[in-house]
Amino acid sequence: MSRQANSVKMPACITFFQFGAIFYTHEHCHMGLMKSRLPLLLAVLGILQPFCGAIAPLLGIGTPIGDATRGLQAPEQPLPAFFSIWSLIFGAYIAFAYISWRHREPWMLRVGAPLAFAGVANIVWMVSAQLIAFQPLDFLLLFPIAVLSWTSAARFDRMRGMGGSVGKFIADIATGLLSGWILVAISISLPLLIRNLTSYGPTDLPWQMLWIFLATAALGSLAFARYISRSLWFFVALAWGLLGVIANNWTVTGMGWLAIMTGVSGILILGLRLLRGADGTSIPA
Repeated sequence: MSRQANSVKMPACITFFQFGAIFYTHEHCHMGLMKSRLPLLLAVLGILQPFCGAIAPLLGIGTPIGDATRGLQAPEQPLPAFFSIWSLIFGAYIAFAYISWRHREPWMLRVGAPLAFAGVANIVWMVSAQLIAFQPLDFLLLFPIAVLSWTSAARFDRMRGMGGSVGKFIADIATGLLSGWILVAISISLPLLIRNLTSYGPTDLPWQMLWIFLATAALGSLAFARYISRSLWFFVALAWGLLGVIANNWTVTGMGWLAIMTGVSGILILGLRLLRGADGTSIPA
């Protein structure tokens, strides 16, 4: 049989990730193999992420991630305790891996593929933040995590209204929390990047730096709710980050008015979501 006939018999299938079709391969592109190994890959990545995040303190090399901002008294930074949300994100990640292994439904592959790549990107970011500790690079490495986690959230959003299950509840938590917290990470890293590229100190221009953080978080949340997903878990992570900033300014920096303004802005952002709702994904996902 000719090559041309073979190509007719093998329709194209769309593989893994990003907003729409990035690459096309044939149906014999090992999708069955991916289905069988994706839950294991997710589980391994769910375990590797917290381990890689603790490379510096565990192995005594590099700079612990938290040391980059600890003691800075920068007004847009959450208290260190609020970064504990990562434990919940990793827990949901592993729980989704388990559910995917038990049930192996087609939608789990579609949602889980970009979530797995987001885990890989997160590991790269954590290793870089500890072993290289170069703020501009660390800032740029946050964006692949955001793109992939938002892709996963958008894909899951298309499942809404098609019946509920424990697996879908866990998938919503895993994709929503990661998507929301990565927006927080980008928002708080932007003032750090500006300081790194200029001569500004941690407490210079506190209002301007806070507004940069709040504007980034507000615009990102608007984009997520309008174009990506209707997930409330995204806003749970965002609210947690805002609470961390409020606590930091109220108890550490002593900038009470900044704490109050962060609270007012947070109420407006969350209030608009709760009162006006969200459109969900409107892009190919």
